[in-house]
Amino acid sequence: MTEAMHRRTVLAGSGLVLASLAVAACSSGESVADPSASATTVPEPSQSSGGGGQVLAATAAVAVGGGVIVSSPPIVVTQPSAGQFKGFTAICPHQGCLVASVEDNEIICPCHGSRFSASDGSVINGPAEIGLQSADVAVEGSNVVLA
Repeated sequence: MTEAMHRRTVLAGSGLVLASLAVAACSSGESVADPSASATTVPEPSQSSGGGGQVLAATAAVAVGGGVIVSSPPIVVTQPSAGQFKGFTAICPHQGCLVASVEDNEIICPCHGSRFSASDGSVINGPAEIGLQSADVAVEGSNVVLA
């Protein structure tokens, strides 16, 4: 075997190992909510409501002052005051992390500590400089759905 062939084999093998590690790292990261937090991470909802919108959470699962974080689509559903449900993108605009919890009407990003208002998505505390984008949600029966 020539040195060039040997080098190619080593490089190709290294590339496969790195690709495998990257795939494993991306696929093994489960989002687990802190049981003491007032937010719940919900795996990809597959139901649709009778009205056609994707069910994001049961209204009973969204605590007043808290929220539910849905991973796909990445939406955070909050209830800033009783009966008022809001939706926002669950991806922090600072560096693209999935927000982790909603506590005391603040949506919290675990990566760098940004905090956002559960009422309007605006930045309460950086490093994020822009707020979370609004997502259209509606209450249909006992569920909050993507409108």
